[in-house]
Amino acid sequence: MHDEGLTFPNHFLLGAATAAYQVEGAAHEDGRAPSIWDTFCRIPGKVRHGDTGDIACDHYHRLDEDLDLIAALGLQAYRFSIAWPRVMPDGNGKVNQKGLDFYRRLLDGLKSRDVVPMATLYHWDLPQTLQDKGGWLNRDTADRFADYVSTMAAAFGNDVAFWVTLNEPWCSAFAGHLEGRHAPGLTDLASAVAAAHHLLLAHGLAVRALRAADVTGQVGIALNLSDVVPATSQAEDVVAAARVDGYENRWFLDPLLRGGYPEDMLAWYGQQADLSAIRQEDFEVIRARVDFVGINYYERKLVSRGDGVNGAQRQPPEGPLTAGGLPVRPDGLSHILNRVHSEYTNLPLYVTENGAAFNDYVDPEGGVDDIERIAFLDRHLRSVQAAILAGIDVRGYFVWSLMDNLEWADGYGRRFGIVYVDFRTQTRIPKASAEWYREFIGAAAADRPAIHVQQ
Repeated sequence: MHDEGLTFPNHFLLGAATAAYQVEGAAHEDGRAPSIWDTFCRIPGKVRHGDTGDIACDHYHRLDEDLDLIAALGLQAYRFSIAWPRVMPDGNGKVNQKGLDFYRRLLDGLKSRDVVPMATLYHWDLPQTLQDKGGWLNRDTADRFADYVSTMAAAFGNDVAFWVTLNEPWCSAFAGHLEGRHAPGLTDLASAVAAAHHLLLAHGLAVRALRAADVTGQVGIALNLSDVVPATSQAEDVVAAARVDGYENRWFLDPLLRGGYPEDMLAWYGQQADLSAIRQEDFEVIRARVDFVGINYYERKLVSRGDGVNGAQRQPPEGPLTAGGLPVRPDGLSHILNRVHSEYTNLPLYVTENGAAFNDYVDPEGGVDDIERIAFLDRHLRSVQAAILAGIDVRGYFVWSLMDNLEWADGYGRRFGIVYVDFRTQTRIPKASAEWYREFIGAAAADRPAIHVQQ
C-alpha cells in the first residue's frame, strides 16, 4: 500500500482504536455495574465540567451504525476494549449474559465486515466492587482479573485475532495512584508501585489464562512509551531524564521483557517508599511469553533536573503543538520503535495508539477540515515506515481514535477522533482525516492478505 512514497508491507494492518468507557455509554443498563471511572467522574474537580461516560458516544445502542462506519472507512482492523463491569459486574463470579451478548454482536459484526478484531481486556475500568476491596493495591485483584480473562477466553477464544491484556498500565498505576489525575485518584508512591506490580502480575496471569484456553489469537500488551530526552548535556539533566525514562518506560519494559525492575529505579524508589508488594517469584509470571508488543505513542518529553518524586521537571515543549499542548514529534515514534527492538525484543510491534487532539469544528458546509490531523498522521506513518525500512518488525498502526469521545479527565473537551461526534445529537461526521485515511487504506492491493494467527 502506498501514498506518495508512503509504503508498507502487504500484511501491515491499518486500523483505529476506542475504549469501552469512552464510547459505550449505557452505564446503568443491562446489568452493567459501576467502574472506578464512574466513581471518579463524580468527584468534584477531577474531570472537566464533571463530564461522565454515562452516555458518551452511545456506542452501546448505535453498534450497527458504528460498525457500518468502520466498514465505510475501509479500516482493516478495529481495536476495542471489553468492559469488565459490563460482563462481570461484581468483578468475579456471576457473568452478565447481556454484556457478553453485546461483545458477541460486536465480534460478529466485525467478522461479517471483514475487519480484524483486537480486543483489550483492561482499559482502566476496574469494577468498583473490587476497588472497594483495595483495587490494584490488593494482590487478589490480579487473580480476579485472571478469572475474568478465562471467562472472556471461553466466550470469544476463537473469534479474536489479537488479545491485549492491559492498556497503558503506567496510567492505571502512576497517573491513578501517584499523580491523582486518573481513577482512583490516589497520591502515594508506595501505592503506585504496588498497583504497578499487581497490574503486571495480572498481565502475566492473563497470558497464562489465554494460553490455557488455547485461544486462536495472538497475545500481547499495550504500553504508553514516551521519547524522553535530557534538556541539556549537563550531568544533572541526563540523570533526571534517565529517571523519567525509568518512571514511564523502563519500569514496565524491563519486568515484561527482561524479568525484573531496573536497578536504578528500585534504589531510587526504595529511598522514598515501601516496596514490599514486589515479590521476586512474581517475575516468572510477569515475563510470560507474548506474541507482540503494542506501543502507544503520544509525546516526546524534554527533561531537566527539578523537584518531585523523580527529581526532574519537564521543559516547555518546542515546535508545533496539539490542542492538548503536546509537541508534534513524529521522530519520537521511530526512536521508540527502534529502541524497543534494539534493546528489548525481536517480537513484532504494533502501534496500538497514536493520535492527537486538535481544535476541530463543523464548518457552515457541514464538514470538519482537520488538515492538522492529516499532516500529523502522514508524518507519524512515515516514521513507522522509516522503522520498517531499518529492519524493525512493525506490523500495524491504529489511529487514536475512531471517533471523538470522553477523553478521561479532559472530559469531552479534547477531540481525538477521525470522526466528529455531536454529543448532543450523537451525529457522526467523518472528518477530512477520515477520508484521507480511507483513501490511503484503499491504495492497498485489491486482495487483502490473510491474517496468520500465531498459535
